[in-house]
Amino acid sequence: MLEFRTITLQDRPWITQALRLSDYPGCEYSFANNMAWRRLSDSKIAAFEDFYICCAFGSEDGTPCFCYPAGEGDHRAVIEEMRRFSEALGHPLVIWNVSPERLAWLEQTYSGQFTAHENRESWDYVYFAEDLATLSGRKYHQKRNFLHRFAAYGAIYTPLTERDFDDCITLAAQTYNDRLEGDHSGIAEQFAIDTFFRHFDALGLHGGVLRIDGRVIAFTIGEPLNSDTFCVHIEKADASIPGAFAAINQSFSAHIRDLGYTYINREEDMGLEGLRKAKESYHPCKMLEKRMVRFTL
Repeated sequence: MLEFRTITLQDRPWITQALRLSDYPGCEYSFANNMAWRRLSDSKIAAFEDFYICCAFGSEDGTPCFCYPAGEGDHRAVIEEMRRFSEALGHPLVIWNVSPERLAWLEQTYSGQFTAHENRESWDYVYFAEDLATLSGRKYHQKRNFLHRFAAYGAIYTPLTERDFDDCITLAAQTYNDRLEGDHSGIAEQFAIDTFFRHFDALGLHGGVLRIDGRVIAFTIGEPLNSDTFCVHIEKADASIPGAFAAINQSFSAHIRDLGYTYINREEDMGLEGLRKAKESYHPCKMLEKRMVRFTL
């Protein structure tokens, strides 16, 4: 039977190896994300043979919700082990973040044994790094005008270093205070941000920061996700300064492009209309489709 426990920094080597073997481009296949956001859905981890398994235990009815396992080996064996675990608790096996390719394999292997549901709010927005770095072409005309007006503030962009941590944490706390008191996702986000800064180097993170007259008005953090994709995990800005979000996005994207990555994954929109419109306005080159699969008991 699978044995689940809380993820720790000491798990990074073997989990990173499993993630590299799969080379999945989805934002959930990130050690840093899994460690930082574990409180959002009470996520735990387990190993099975050469597979890494992450499972959320925070659903309202107690159903374990697995992420499709990462690693190498007998996929049917690991799926069966996950299924036994769920059914022993009286729940059907539920797998989130199933790509079209993995869904096709499941349909061939488990025909008629599960239902698949579209989960549009979890689809990742993926962009060409070059597009976000240069904003060239007619489709980005409005973005370039926006940044041109922002240039009047005289903001200075630099790579994020330890010297910036305290100021960035202060900005993150200020943005949190603007949210509804007691909002669970906001509390989980603060825990994630604290984790990113506390273990910045150990997690292999990169970041950028914008300052106006020495004051941090925006910062962002991300990490390499797979062989050709960089994932942006956190982006915060002073919303009272028009163009701050656009500027940190463009500056950090140029940095990512210069690191040699072709794509930038800016994660999902969580079904929030405003966030969806903002992400669509940057014209993703592709969407990473995902499905939720529920097996029958």
